[in-house]
Amino acid sequence: MILIIDDDSAIRSSLSFLLKRAGMEVLAVSTPKEAIAAIQHEEPELMLMDMNYSLTTSGDEGICLLKQVKLFCPDVPVILMTAWGSIQLAVEGMRAGAFDFITKPWNNIVLLNRVKTALDLREHEANKGRDTELEVKDDNHLRDIRFAAIIGESRALKAILETVKRVAKTNASILITGESGTGKELIAEAIHKFSTRASAPYVKVNLGGISQNLFESEMFGHKKGAFTDAFADRDGRFLLADKGTIFLDEIGDLDPSCQVKLLRVLQDQMFEVLGDSSPKKVDIRVVSATNRDLPKLVAEQGFREDLFYRINLIPIHLPPLRERQEDIPLLVYHFAKSVAQTHGLDMPIISEDAILYLQKLPFVGNIRELKNLVERTIIISGKNILEKSDFEASQINMLPSQEEMYGNTLEEREKRRIAEVLIVNDNNISKTARELGISRASLYRRLDKYNIPYNH
Repeated sequence: MILIIDDDSAIRSSLSFLLKRAGMEVLAVSTPKEAIAAIQHEEPELMLMDMNYSLTTSGDEGICLLKQVKLFCPDVPVILMTAWGSIQLAVEGMRAGAFDFITKPWNNIVLLNRVKTALDLREHEANKGRDTELEVKDDNHLRDIRFAAIIGESRALKAILETVKRVAKTNASILITGESGTGKELIAEAIHKFSTRASAPYVKVNLGGISQNLFESEMFGHKKGAFTDAFADRDGRFLLADKGTIFLDEIGDLDPSCQVKLLRVLQDQMFEVLGDSSPKKVDIRVVSATNRDLPKLVAEQGFREDLFYRINLIPIHLPPLRERQEDIPLLVYHFAKSVAQTHGLDMPIISEDAILYLQKLPFVGNIRELKNLVERTIIISGKNILEKSDFEASQINMLPSQEEMYGNTLEEREKRRIAEVLIVNDNNISKTARELGISRASLYRRLDKYNIPYNH
């Protein structure tokens, strides 16, 4: 049963009609007192709650009701409704435990999708223990072709993949966090492959590489003549992703002026093409990723709090490679096999001492750095059996000494290593980024962060 709480009779009627037509049982009430009475006698699966009552616009009564509701029904998802102009009320509600928020006037398709997502996630959470028990009986479940590119057997990775399978079939927005090189893009692709949208488009967008001036053209598209050099119509990334999944990588690097534009599209799934005033509607699943600390950015007002809540419905954090050392042997074997096939070499044997040595390295660049190290060692050594000394030789001028490694902070070690690799590569940004196993954009950010001089 869906409980609607709103003091506007027209809102109650239209929501009731919409949800009943979608096959849902509905109970609608008009006051907080009636709402409390309803949840004491009924067992709602979800609540749609207005944030404003009577003539007040502060939202205090709505926040108070939400807190009471969460005391009575802590596991029941609550979707808040508010006007776009008072969206900050919804943000306060999210802090108080609401599941999601939607603005008035709403898009019927978007609202139904949000309701269905909340119900699906609640059902998946209820079945979590049973699903895990069934999965354990299948020792090969991690070899699913949809996880083919994800290598590892650590408990942390298995838990992440279980989460992926559990939430992928919903439309919930997902935020993947973790350091550069931990495999966020692979997890995003797996989410799409396990989703009901697997046969629809999967569009990847590196938001860190899109300038403020090009954001609207890249994301929303443009019509011919909309601006100088617009010689032909162009579809934006959102339209290309219609019915499928859009992966917003490096979302923490998005310019603040573009964040509100992105929020409105994610909120209503509607946008305007540059040069065309008629709005476009899309049906997309949003997966985002960042290596930055978004809660810290929100506190520093570098990232919109309402956008953070919109993209962070389901958080998935990827631990750094140094925290899942048991995956390193499998990754090394996988990379060694790939390198041998790519370069027409014999598959080398890697000694136990070499594996133990690799498991002790900090790998600031994570999996990318490990891949580069394995490839470099195989090619340079030319041996069929790789020992610890072969990997150590590949690390010359690439890693700090043991004393430095354990005597300084992670940031200090990272700064030193970047500076050393940059010198070795004669200030070539592309080569340095490849050696470190990070993107050019990530390298530029680190160079600026650590005030390391480089040729522009």
